[in-house]
Amino acid sequence: MHSELQDLGRAVKQVQYRQHRALETGLAAVGTTLAQWDALRAVGRLPGASARTLAAETFQTEQAFGALAGRLVAQGLVERTPGRGRRIEHRLTPAGERMLEAGRAVAEEVLAGCYADLPAADRTALLGLLHRVLGEGPA
Repeated sequence: MHSELQDLGRAVKQVQYRQHRALETGLAAVGTTLAQWDALRAVGRLPGASARTLAAETFQTEQAFGALAGRLVAQGLVERTPGRGRRIEHRLTPAGERMLEAGRAVAEEVLAGCYADLPAADRTALLGLLHRVLGEGPA
């Protein structure tokens, strides 16, 4: 026997899976992955942030984020500089800024398709409900 809550949890996961697959496909066309683009978004939102902070922002472990950041540095998209103490700070390079913007254009198109069946008022209501579930105020 299953419950309505299990159905809800599964539906949320299905939407997330569909959205991630569509984003992966779209972002590949501009030369990045969802994980890389998400890291670029985090670095862009929080310039100078530590790997610990950026790992939390991208739902990764510090070790996983460190490996990802290393790949972004090798691609010339992110630069790391020494901070206070042992802290390493992260910032986007100009190439990273361009990749972030290219990814944003892709994400807007992909997400518009994912939520095309919902009128604007329903999208706003869904976002509000998700913020409530997360214990956050409105965006």
